[in-house]
Amino acid sequence: MNTPLFHDLRVRSITPDTTEAVVVAFEVPDDLQPVFGFTQGQYLTLRKDIDGQDLRRSYSICAGVDDGELRVGVRKVRGGVFSNWINEQLKPGDTISVMAPQGRFFVPIEREAQRHHLGIAGGSGITPILSIMKTVLAREPKSRFTLIYGNRSLKSTMFKEEIEDLKDRYMTRLVLHHVFSDEHTDAPLNMGVMNREKIGDFLRSVVPADRIDHVFVCGPFQMNDEAEAALLAAGVPEDRIHIERFGVPLPAAGSVGAVMHQASPDDAEQAKVVIIRDGLQREITFSRDQPSILDAASAAGMEVPFSCTSGVCGTCRAKLVEGQVRMERNFALDKKEVAAGFILTCQAHPTTERVVLSFDER
Repeated sequence: MNTPLFHDLRVRSITPDTTEAVVVAFEVPDDLQPVFGFTQGQYLTLRKDIDGQDLRRSYSICAGVDDGELRVGVRKVRGGVFSNWINEQLKPGDTISVMAPQGRFFVPIEREAQRHHLGIAGGSGITPILSIMKTVLAREPKSRFTLIYGNRSLKSTMFKEEIEDLKDRYMTRLVLHHVFSDEHTDAPLNMGVMNREKIGDFLRSVVPADRIDHVFVCGPFQMNDEAEAALLAAGVPEDRIHIERFGVPLPAAGSVGAVMHQASPDDAEQAKVVIIRDGLQREITFSRDQPSILDAASAAGMEVPFSCTSGVCGTCRAKLVEGQVRMERNFALDKKEVAAGFILTCQAHPTTERVVLSFDER
């Protein structure tokens, strides 16, 4: 019998953070503590039936690993059914289905390390970086952390009080730089859009690239790309740059949800797909007209992990054991993961008549 993907958790509290965001804390029963132990920078996938739709969304954990509480930050998204429901209708005491923590947006803690970590966050992208920052400062006492945090204004800044408290607690080890696009500041460096030029200015003037051990980038899609370009241009090695994406470039007249899967001449007309989960194997048939392996598995009644279905979150990640597939989009896996054979099942189409993949190798 497969291990259940989701567990029902009771909402302990909902705390307003800004006029557009809340922090949701969960009660985790003793028997589920091992399931919901997390690493800094990971995320939770929440599931709820809203107006007759079975919806899943992923939200980053904003707690440090020593906080003793499991919580996520959720900012309203225009037209976002799930985020608006959480902000406007979810109440303490309600129950919601939650998947165990996932994600690889972190580097292992080294207690004796003397490292300089840099966080570059935009808007709600601060959520996983806050978790990383709190954990690094608490568990790497010889390391430092610099945060460059872009927002429209101070009023729209998530976790501003918690970040200021951290700054007071770790005065010599935490450096904070706010950047506001819609608010005047005395320093030109702290005004404007978080683009390649702005981030390059920081790397030239206050955060020398040769003194950075690891960089964590999370924000809107364009900001992520701009930050990556600035970091590489400044000489930061690619393997020290870690990016967590929560959005994709939108089509000119639509949204992520409007992205359509398209068959390719290289796709197999029909394929046998063997899926391994919890050590059990099941074979399904994939037809070329189906949107993806994930869709084929769901149509066959299989319960497999997924969330965004747009190639961003990585929840549907699996290891390709045999055969070949084509991925339409990939914003979640890095080059090393792809080289190691990992795929996103929500974007995968078999190009051979037999494919074997495993969800057990995560």
